[in-house]
Amino acid sequence: MNTAKKNEFLYFALKNWKLRIGFVVIGVFLILALIGPLLVRNDPFAYANPTGAKPPSSDYWFGTTFFGQDVFAQFVLGLRATFLVGILGGGLATLIGVVVGFTAGYRGGIVDEVLNMLTNIILVIPTMAVLLIIAAYLEVRSIFAECIFIGLTAWPWAARAIRAQTFSLRTRDFVDLAKTSGMSSFKIIFREIAPNMMAYLIMTFILQFGGAILNAATLDFIGLGPTNTISLGMMMQYAVMWGALLLGMWWWFIPPGLAITLIVGALYVMNVGMDEVFNPKLRET
Repeated sequence: MNTAKKNEFLYFALKNWKLRIGFVVIGVFLILALIGPLLVRNDPFAYANPTGAKPPSSDYWFGTTFFGQDVFAQFVLGLRATFLVGILGGGLATLIGVVVGFTAGYRGGIVDEVLNMLTNIILVIPTMAVLLIIAAYLEVRSIFAECIFIGLTAWPWAARAIRAQTFSLRTRDFVDLAKTSGMSSFKIIFREIAPNMMAYLIMTFILQFGGAILNAATLDFIGLGPTNTISLGMMMQYAVMWGALLLGMWWWFIPPGLAITLIVGALYVMNVGMDEVFNPKLRET
């Protein structure tokens, strides 16, 4: 991307209100996840308040759970787990989708048929059911294992979309010129084709990021999340399990639920904003 195009992109990116709102929301939660531990005064699993559940106060900013645990301490740790799942799980799904999509779209022939068949097989498998079965049979589950499970099952739609884009680009003149110059297939894909799809790849990662967070929250909420840490979905699961809604303990379940909603919502708003910035027909004048 030359200087003129960079300046044009920055101009429309800074002007797009959807991107600004999305970046602000994600930035606030990301900063809280990074510096939050410096603000936490209690262990998230310790019974900090022996008198049980207490509403938010100067001592416990988000109140305490039914067992007197600091909700803010759990919230900060849960935010870290949420971003970790989004980055690792969404990143793995994007990486697999990119490799499969580029390879199938550029090579064509039998390679494309085999990879396309594999993609279709994964697509028709009920992803959530597979994740439930795998998670249920693991006695010890870590956040990294959850990221891998999500990444290995969420890539097919990205692979199909990237494959279609690659099909349309591989016949362009600049690709033919690269072939005649003796450039290898690997270099053609990642030096010639990929840069022309960078906007699409970024938006794919944003969608995978949000999808990974939602999948993880679903697993956590039904009790199949990590066994060695806390997450926002698990906070909601514990709140429902111990009757926080019936007892009026809103401070236990609203912060994690609202955080998941805002983070995923901001990611999808950012995706729409990115589409408007990269597509001249959709740009705001």
